[in-house]
Amino acid sequence: MAGHTDNSIVIDAPMELVWDITNDLKSWPQLFSEYASVEVLDEQDREITFRLTMHPDEDGNVWSWVSRRIPDPDARTVHAHRVETGPFEYMRIYWEYTQEKDGVRMRWVQDFHMKPEAPASDSGMTEHLNRNTAVQMDLIKQKVEAAATRRAEAR
Repeated sequence: MAGHTDNSIVIDAPMELVWDITNDLKSWPQLFSEYASVEVLDEQDREITFRLTMHPDEDGNVWSWVSRRIPDPDARTVHAHRVETGPFEYMRIYWEYTQEKDGVRMRWVQDFHMKPEAPASDSGMTEHLNRNTAVQMDLIKQKVEAAATRRAEAR
């Protein structure tokens, strides 16, 4: 059985700002609390291949992998997948941005399957991702809304 998560949060900020900040890969170490670095390896048209490295975990392990993202600014969606899968057989992530009356709903859907030798099962990774996604989305919401406030005050 495969793993699946579907999480979203509403960010009280203009669509363009939410899109720009959350799709600026080079700023992800400042946007997410878990990422130590991002290295863009290749950019062709809309397709971006990059290496993402996390801060060391509680056991001192540093996790790093290569992913490919294909943002579609017209549809306000992003399709991504891991190229170097690490403990995953596969990992696909879908981002969707929807304008709502009280802000922009940013939604992440992750579909994956863990390798048999992985340190977590599909259900264990689903639980971990659901917990961590809530933390990261809340952090992103705070940072983007603060940027929107600064922008509005500067006008």
